[in-house]
Amino acid sequence: MSIFIIAEIGINHNGDIDLAKKLIKGCKKAGADSVKFQKRTPELVYTQKYMQEPRISPWGKTNGDQKRGLEFGEKEYDEINKFCNDINIKWFASCWDVESLKFLKKYNCQYNKIASAMLTNYELINDVVKEKKHTFISTGMHTINEISKVVEVFKKSGCSFELMHTVSTYPMKVKDANLSMITTLKEKFKCNVGYSGHEVGRSISVGAAALGISSLERHVTLDRTSYGSDQSASLELGGFALTVNYVRDVEKAMGSGEKIILEEEKKIREKLAPINEK
Repeated sequence: MSIFIIAEIGINHNGDIDLAKKLIKGCKKAGADSVKFQKRTPELVYTQKYMQEPRISPWGKTNGDQKRGLEFGEKEYDEINKFCNDINIKWFASCWDVESLKFLKKYNCQYNKIASAMLTNYELINDVVKEKKHTFISTGMHTINEISKVVEVFKKSGCSFELMHTVSTYPMKVKDANLSMITTLKEKFKCNVGYSGHEVGRSISVGAAALGISSLERHVTLDRTSYGSDQSASLELGGFALTVNYVRDVEKAMGSGEKIILEEEKKIREKLAPINEK
């Protein structure tokens, strides 16, 4: 099974549909299997107090101004849906509230995603499993017991899923990657496990691929110095394309685990064998 590679555009479009289309096109060219966005109803996700707190941004002077400025509505998602269909790339979004999940039903996306921050939002999770779409579940910031509860909901419902090992720091330090958790999650929950990375660079994602992940998600951006909380933990399109190539090379290199002597090796063995073997 090939690793399913997700280009996480998220909110790195900064509310600009033209920038979003450039990212979609670049991710398609780089070899992504899908692009992913984030959809929120800010007034449902954040407290009124938080929304009113001061924050200078391109969209205004409060947290609420920024959160609303980063959200695409129906007009933009209609364009995204058409654009992705036109260039033949899948798309979906992680919903952060039930209203956002309802909003996206119109587009009949193939997948759902539970963001790490939503891992204990059982109202949302219970609605997600009803849709019976294959769901990627990020596990950052949460305990094994909390992950177990979500896995139980998905298994009981019969909704297809896979976990994604995640460390929710932006950007993540190399020493914090804990890639061995991929094996731990596989063994404990007997399910496919992917990796959602927030590190700078490519090597950790390649290492994750060698551990047999089923999916890889990396944030992408046109410019890591752009305004936004996720930009510095993202790959620019050139780096993302290299990551895709390296991961595909690792897939080819893993092999079956069965000892095979290649025909080319037989010829070299005959040439280099000790005298007493000839």
